[in-house]
Amino acid sequence: MKKTKKCALCGKEFVPNSGSQKYCSEECAERAKAEKKKRQQDFLRAVEPAFELRNQEYLTFAKAATLMGCSRQYVYKLVDTGKLAASRLSSRMSFIRKADIEKMLAGNPYHRVLPTNLEKPHRSKERARKPSRPKLEQEKQTSVRDEVLDYISGEEVMERYKVKRSWLYASAKRNEVPVCRIGGLNYYSRQHLDELFGLSPDAESVNQWITARDAELLYGMKPSALRSCASRHRIPTKREYGQTFYSKDHLDEYRRTDLAGDDRYYTTEEVAEKYGLTKANVCHIVKVRHIEKVRVGVKNLLPKDAVDRVMAERRNVHEQ
Repeated sequence: MKKTKKCALCGKEFVPNSGSQKYCSEECAERAKAEKKKRQQDFLRAVEPAFELRNQEYLTFAKAATLMGCSRQYVYKLVDTGKLAASRLSSRMSFIRKADIEKMLAGNPYHRVLPTNLEKPHRSKERARKPSRPKLEQEKQTSVRDEVLDYISGEEVMERYKVKRSWLYASAKRNEVPVCRIGGLNYYSRQHLDELFGLSPDAESVNQWITARDAELLYGMKPSALRSCASRHRIPTKREYGQTFYSKDHLDEYRRTDLAGDDRYYTTEEVAEKYGLTKANVCHIVKVRHIEKVRVGVKNLLPKDAVDRVMAERRNVHEQ
């Protein structure tokens, strides 16, 4: 049976001609190439204004907003509150030095805050908790500031984990995923999202995925047993649109489907039926006579030649 892959663009299953083929057809390959080129162009258009401002020392409010990745109204607010220095040349012209922007940022280090959905304390209890809050907040900010995380944008999250935008926002807030906002866009911690969406570290190397329903039809495993098996034996998993997928190759290796119908092996039930023994007696003989067994899922396979030889020796002993 030839192995199949899932198209990286449309999700359709196909039989690849080579191990490096990612798309089911030339049309999907061309569309993926065009989308990649468009993303690169969008990125260049987004960062081009910032590159043009690198060599300018004096900036208008609009250019300062572009450089800082915020709105012009927010720059006015910073100047009005005295956080950012500006020089007024006339009633309609003002400039901001880039050095003043760097000075403002250096004097206000960024402390990342984890989103939380905890309920607000009651007013009567707020006064009692007030003395201990500064210490707790300081410890929380210190622990958060010390960790180094890898962040990805919301668009990358939706493309990588196959989730909707609304579900991403709700899940990130409910599970306290670290988020930082840069240039009006949200960036999420990749490590926390991998744990949240159940994506294994080695999932990128898997070529074929199956659902829990497919696993039940192929291996006779219930969903609860499949989840336990995947966790215990580190079988790669991933979630797409709320559904969990499992690596078929790793499940085949664990279940040893190539030995399930092999004529060279007995199951414990077959040995008990053939020689008129109970399964407990068979297990005792296998342990005492050191018969090598092969584990296939939850069952043990016993080599026929070794079992027949041991049973023949037992019969000769009883006859004597």
